[in-house]
Amino acid sequence: MSLRGGQALAREIERKFLVKNDAWRQHAAESARMRQGYLNKNGPGSIRVRIAGDQAALNIKSATLGVSRTEFEYAIPMSDAEYILDSLCRKPLIEKTRYKVEYAGHLWEIDVFEGDNAGLVVAEIELDAAEEAFHLPDWAGAEVSHDPRYYNVCLVSHPYKNW
Repeated sequence: MSLRGGQALAREIERKFLVKNDAWRQHAAESARMRQGYLNKNGPGSIRVRIAGDQAALNIKSATLGVSRTEFEYAIPMSDAEYILDSLCRKPLIEKTRYKVEYAGHLWEIDVFEGDNAGLVVAEIELDAAEEAFHLPDWAGAEVSHDPRYYNVCLVSHPYKNW
């Protein structure tokens, strides 16, 4: 375990899957429109600003490929987030609606992309450990956790519409 000032570093353990069909929609509990952008292009991590519903946040995530990454997130004022997205972030911005779906004891987040990434639908599950067992829903398709094309930061430079 890595430590920062005697405290454990924030870790995100997340697996991503393509979505095969709309069967998940009947179980969606809530949704939020999201608009997010990235401030940097390359480096050891990404710096993202996101507006999700009525919340705004600054996120810093390691650029590690795979299911486990270091991640920090901080709330910021909405007006700051809007300015940063409109004036400082690389374009195009990532636009999507995120749906929350409970399935077999885990929370899944389904991202339905819009704009330059329209047509892409990805399901994510956050786990407590990389090897944690979970049940894969019938609507979940191929795993893309190790494919950088599906990382939001990569969708800015290489939008889904250009694949």
